[in-house]
Formats: sequence, C-alpha cells, structure tokens
Amino acid sequence: MKFVSEQIIETVADELDTTESAYEAAVMDLEERQPVILAYLFTEDFEAFSQQERDFILYLLIVLWKAIERVNGEVIPATEDNLMDAEEKNWSLLQDVKATRFHERLDVFFQDYPQEDLLAFVEDALSDEEDEWVTKEGREAVFITLKSIIDCWTQA
Repeated sequence: MKFVSEQIIETVADELDTTESAYEAAVMDLEERQPVILAYLFTEDFEAFSQQERDFILYLLIVLWKAIERVNGEVIPATEDNLMDAEEKNWSLLQDVKATRFHERLDVFFQDYPQEDLLAFVEDALSDEEDEWVTKEGREAVFITLKSIIDCWTQA
C-alpha cells in the first residue's frame, strides 16, 4: 500500500469541511462500501462514548478512509474477524506499556508502522485541547478503535 501523507489527509479533511453535503455523501458511501466498519461504530461497546465523541470518531474515520482511497484506490471492505483481531492486538500492545502520559503510551504503535501519518493525524486530533471533542478517559479507546480500522484497511 502506498504511503498516505499528512498533506493528503489535510486536503481530504478540508474538502469534507467545505460542505455538509460532501460529508453526508461520504457517510452514505461508507455505509454502502464498508458496512462492517459502520456497524462496529454502533455496537454496545460504543455506548460509553457521548454523542459528540461518536460523531467525532465518525468524522475522523471518514477522513482516514477517504485519504487512503485518494492514494490507493478503493479499499477492500473490512471483515468482522479482521477488525476484532486488529483491536485485540492493539489493546494487547497498549496493555504492556508502562508510561502514563497519553502521547508516550502511543509510542509503541508508531514503531515501524508503515502509515505513520495516519496515526499521527488521529493522535493530533485526540490531543487537541482547544476543542476537547473526546474526554481524557476516552482518548485511548478512540485511538485503538481508529488504529484497528486503519490496520484492516492498510493490511488488506
């Protein structure tokens, strides 16, 4: 898979932010072409998140997906098994981290990761203290969720 740069990610985000209809069309496209991913966001595991957090997760997910497709073409749909395997591996990695600060805890995911800019986009979005779209308690769970989805899409 070709590398998705920060510049591409920012361009996609800007395009989605331009009009509400562009974002809504992207959500409908995701629902049609990645049904497992969208269903995953509506499982009972996500009930702990506020509506604002769920909306932000969906926005970040759309940006990631569209950026990956911009560079690599259509993404193979994720399967439930692939998603659960990726999520389990990511939680296992995080469980072994001894650091206590959010950014330091995520370092383990960046080591030799081929799509570092995608992860950095998620990390930056979750550490933006001005907006506070996601609670401190929810940041790691959101990161693991999005990292697991990125894994499915980029390793397919």
